[in-house]
Amino acid sequence: METLKGTIVETIFRNEENGYTVALMETDDNITTVTGTFGTDIMCETLEVYGKIINHPKYGEQFQVELYNTVLPSGLEQIENYLCSGLIKGIGRYTAKKIVELFKEDTFDIIQKHPEKLEEIEGIGEKKAKMIAKSFSEQADIKEIMMFLQSHKVSTSYSVKIYKQYGENTIKIISENPYRLSEDIYGIGFKLADKIAASLGIEKNSPYRISSGIKYVLMECASRGHTYVPYRTLLTSTANMLEINYENAEYELQNMAFTDKIHIEIINDEKVVYYIPYHTAEVNVCKKLINLSRTDFNITEKDTIPYLHNVEKESSLILSKKQKEAIIQSIINGVTVITGGPGTGKTTIILSIIRIFEEMQRKVLLCAPTGRAAKRMTESTGMEAKTIHRLLEYTFGEEDSSLLFNKNENSPLDCDAVIVDEMSMADILLMNNLLKALKKETRLILVGDVDQLPSVGAGNVLSDIINSHIIKTIRLDTIFRQSAGSMIVQNAHLINKGEMPVCNKKNTDFFFIKKPSSIPELIVDLYNKRLPLKYNLNPIKDIQVLSPMKKGDVGVIELNKKLQSAINPPSPLRKEKSFGNYIFRERDKIMQVKNNYQTKWKINKDGNIETGGGIYNGDIGYIISINETQQEATIEFDEEKEVIYPFSQFDELILAYATTVHKSQGSEFPIVIMPIVWAPPMLLTRNLLYTAITRAKKLVVLVGIKKYMQDMINNNKIVKRYSALDYRLSSANEAYKLLSEGIIEI
Repeated sequence: METLKGTIVETIFRNEENGYTVALMETDDNITTVTGTFGTDIMCETLEVYGKIINHPKYGEQFQVELYNTVLPSGLEQIENYLCSGLIKGIGRYTAKKIVELFKEDTFDIIQKHPEKLEEIEGIGEKKAKMIAKSFSEQADIKEIMMFLQSHKVSTSYSVKIYKQYGENTIKIISENPYRLSEDIYGIGFKLADKIAASLGIEKNSPYRISSGIKYVLMECASRGHTYVPYRTLLTSTANMLEINYENAEYELQNMAFTDKIHIEIINDEKVVYYIPYHTAEVNVCKKLINLSRTDFNITEKDTIPYLHNVEKESSLILSKKQKEAIIQSIINGVTVITGGPGTGKTTIILSIIRIFEEMQRKVLLCAPTGRAAKRMTESTGMEAKTIHRLLEYTFGEEDSSLLFNKNENSPLDCDAVIVDEMSMADILLMNNLLKALKKETRLILVGDVDQLPSVGAGNVLSDIINSHIIKTIRLDTIFRQSAGSMIVQNAHLINKGEMPVCNKKNTDFFFIKKPSSIPELIVDLYNKRLPLKYNLNPIKDIQVLSPMKKGDVGVIELNKKLQSAINPPSPLRKEKSFGNYIFRERDKIMQVKNNYQTKWKINKDGNIETGGGIYNGDIGYIISINETQQEATIEFDEEKEVIYPFSQFDELILAYATTVHKSQGSEFPIVIMPIVWAPPMLLTRNLLYTAITRAKKLVVLVGIKKYMQDMINNNKIVKRYSALDYRLSSANEAYKLLSEGIIEI
């Protein structure tokens, strides 16, 4: 193995995803092209590299690096270049020059041992000095860790995340238990952890490997909406994935059940397996809903009529029979479900319920599963609505950073009623935490559209509650006059009934453009030119492209690239950062794809600073600036929340000029464009089309082939979710009946 020592003077190419780099190294007597995988950006670094010289047929002689060590530079110019390379946060070219001028060859020693002396330099205060020292120390630690991780084929971006999670104990923790990576690090799945485990010598039939594999399959199923998995399905999937015998998988599954890591039971004559948190949540939600629904508030329908008349009089409303029923039931029952499509008067009902409770001197709290839905609820009611997380005052455990809620059974919400909007988006875990915080005498009113796509998280809460037939449910099906002129509303109901929408009527808001070919180009033209010109709007903020799929010509990945190229092309005036499938550029529209409760944000309103935390899966924002020196970007969400994102967190972001219909849940956009093309039947469904068009407030433009729209409308098969809340509710209610009749005893 040959050796070279020198300084990297130019980076020709670097793939941030896997660390592969082509660079020029200046040695004592030559400049050599070096290639290989490096844990960090090596620009301006002095390295000792080990490998071999190869002769590339196109690029000529290169030194192919297999191993490398970082050597701190000794010359003043080298030290200065290293400091301003971007590796050390807080130091640019000017600051680096000043530091080296003052401390000369002692620069690194000063930063490491006496960082307070950096304050002697103009522009460096105590805070900045500490940041520089910390960044320098981290660079030393991280290089050793990076080399260890990359020897096990871990990418650069994940290496940074792993280091941030485990710190200086990274190598020790991974060596002892590599499967922790799949549990602790977002984006690292079981398969990568398993590869690392194999390289560390962990055997195929290791009990820990098998139990980790079982948990991985359960969690993968949970990410697709399932609270449980059929017993044989789970074991077969696990055995195939791990390439082990079915019997070995079953033996470990039984051990996991014995130690309460999973739960096995019979549901509807089928043996099923739960990961414990989902079983606990489902059982608790069932118990709490039953108890709440059986609360007697000592108020009758007759008692509510005067309040109802007052609301109609004060608001100049003429409420329909169904609306009156929904309002009355919400007042007299412990739990009420109100479901209906767009334009059916759900907001009017919420406003009326609020006014009646106010007249009764009862305290009402409003909430929704997402920030966008909560914001719309606030705008429509004039009363503050919070996300469920904020309502429950989420926080984190000191030791394990687990999500906790200050509002719970020991410290319940102080209110007489809670109204939840966009209930179809609430998963079983979130519902469980909400119900924990409700006193028995608190009314719960659930409002949502059961015909929309179900929650992103596990469970089918709203649908299961309705299907159980034990919670009072009012279905709204009348379109009111103020919405009757909208073809979006009318067509949504037609689609829901299995009928084709009415398209292209003059002076309406619903269009279909037949286009058998060049659909991506037409979408770009509509987005970038035709619609903005016709309707005088900002395409980035006012138009949203929704697609059923991620991949393919009209999938969101390719559409985003095309839309970005048209609307926000490369420019010397806009900085950019390459990461994964995307190039992120200043002014880009982006979306958060992971709930990150610890991300801090601030809002500056006329000099008044409001701070908070939490950016959620599906939140849309805009890149304000990219700072290479600080290795971070500033992103604005909801047109007010300013968030600082380190580059290592960019795997939580995607471009959002186009997004999937699933990711659009809970959002509203002035204009929606959607391709209608062939896709797998599981994506071409009626409720997906229904969900997509109901995201639009002013205009829907569908582009493609009508046959596939007909196929979508005809395909009313809902992809089955394994959830048992409806079963539990029905069974529990029957048990209560038998108890009350004295037929059975506890």
